[in-house]
Amino acid sequence: MSMKKTDLEKAKAKKIAGRLGSSAVAQRFGAGAAGLPDRREQRRLDAAAGLVPFACKLPQALVDRLAQRAAGHEGGMNALVAALLADGLG
Repeated sequence: MSMKKTDLEKAKAKKIAGRLGSSAVAQRFGAGAAGLPDRREQRRLDAAAGLVPFACKLPQALVDRLAQRAAGHEGGMNALVAALLADGLG
């Protein structure tokens, strides 16, 4: 006896769902995620440190130069931009 098209599609979906259910959990969702603070906790830690989010739009060439300098900077991009702004503003 042949199956209808919808029954074949349901069978395929069950196979896929079974494979997804039996696959391993990625480290970022498993035990490794417990060590990282969530967004709310990260905001609270930043606020306690006196940090405020600041967004602006910059030309791509300038962002590339900043990224190159930030790679060698000990504090990363945030510390580099903070230092450059502090120097620029006097």
